[in-house]
Amino acid sequence: MTIGDVLRTAALSVVLAGTATAETLPSALARAYMNNPDLNAGRASLRAIDENVPRALSGYRPSVAATASAGATYETGRTGSSGVLANTRDALFPRQAALQVTQNLFNGFRTANSVREAESGVLGARETLRQTEGDTLFSAAQAYMDVLRDTATLDLHRNNVEVLEEQLRQTRERYTAGEVTRTDIAQAEARLEASRSQVSLAQANLQSSIATFRRIIGVEPRQLAAGKPPDQLIPSSLAQAVRIALAEHPAILSALHAVDAAELQVKVVEGELAPSLNLVGSVGGGYDTSVPGDRSVTAAFGAQLTVPLYEGGETYARVRQAKEVAGQRRIEAEATRDAVRSALFSAWGALESAKANVISAQAQVAASEVALTGVREEARAGQRTTLDVLNQQQELLIARVNLIVAQRDRVVGAFSVAQAVGRLNAASLALRVPTYRPGAHYEAVRDLPWGLTTPDGR
Repeated sequence: MTIGDVLRTAALSVVLAGTATAETLPSALARAYMNNPDLNAGRASLRAIDENVPRALSGYRPSVAATASAGATYETGRTGSSGVLANTRDALFPRQAALQVTQNLFNGFRTANSVREAESGVLGARETLRQTEGDTLFSAAQAYMDVLRDTATLDLHRNNVEVLEEQLRQTRERYTAGEVTRTDIAQAEARLEASRSQVSLAQANLQSSIATFRRIIGVEPRQLAAGKPPDQLIPSSLAQAVRIALAEHPAILSALHAVDAAELQVKVVEGELAPSLNLVGSVGGGYDTSVPGDRSVTAAFGAQLTVPLYEGGETYARVRQAKEVAGQRRIEAEATRDAVRSALFSAWGALESAKANVISAQAQVAASEVALTGVREEARAGQRTTLDVLNQQQELLIARVNLIVAQRDRVVGAFSVAQAVGRLNAASLALRVPTYRPGAHYEAVRDLPWGLTTPDGR
């Protein structure tokens, strides 16, 4: 089996079960984009955070409350007039109902700042979702290439077992002819058993990769086509990649929105120290409240001013606490920048190393194939031992495995750089899927004044 046969096996016929339409890397990424539970959970989390905006906007709207009460009272006694006493017994069934409307006019700008804080939270959550999307697509690409790598590696080890079985057969024939010793047979047998052990290990590695593929992408791998690196997403230089990452990476943008939200929270808490002005209107009615058959209707309208004077220091403590949290968020944003830059340098170096390893591994395979052919010819002429042939076969096997690993690392490395830059998403990869639009849910719920069902009908 030549290296060309191995690569065709890895690229065109990775058959793990019954054959079906070949799965490509883009189609696997599309499946992960639609079905991955972590990504769908992130979308649900964002939809929940969207609701913080209508909650904050409710501060601009009036609050309406209705109350009602009903009961019964019984009174017995004796009353007297002009020296005459009489027994009395009264029964009342009092009923009351009231409606009160309260409209805030000023609350220290707490409502306005709460709305802005909620909007910053939504924007930050969108960036977090974009980060989750990139992480999911990278994990899917990695799982896809791991299955390809482990399948091709398993095929190599199985082929090596076949080669060693043939080598053992020939060695035994030569032993019968008196050309080699019993030691040569023992060497061939030992190498064959070691190769069979490698097959078992390769099978275990493949099963693990299949399980990861199923968890991330949502289906069993059937027939996988060759994976291609997303080179169109890779900047032309490391310096350009750093500039793009610092400007566009979702982790950095999410951290900056968290800073904005924390600073607005300081203003929200400080607003609690300001006066609050409300308009209050009420209307109510009562029946049988004092004597049987009486009725009353009352209506009131007025302004209510509340000035906080002292609350034991609790509000002041929360203001100081909010300021410290805002400072923490600023520090975290700087740490995120450093982490993104570090991850990008690491990914870029790994990609460059993988590219060089592919070239070296290809040269190593070519040289090892030539060397094995020469050693076998020399062994037939009696100039090489059986151990020399076995060692050269092992060298070729290692070279072929190294090439497969290098090719896998080349593709995964490109995805890693795209992820580190912050451009790994369904749109940039041109996946054939309906793109999830986070703003659709936000627009649907932002100004809803009532309703218990979600936009999707739940």
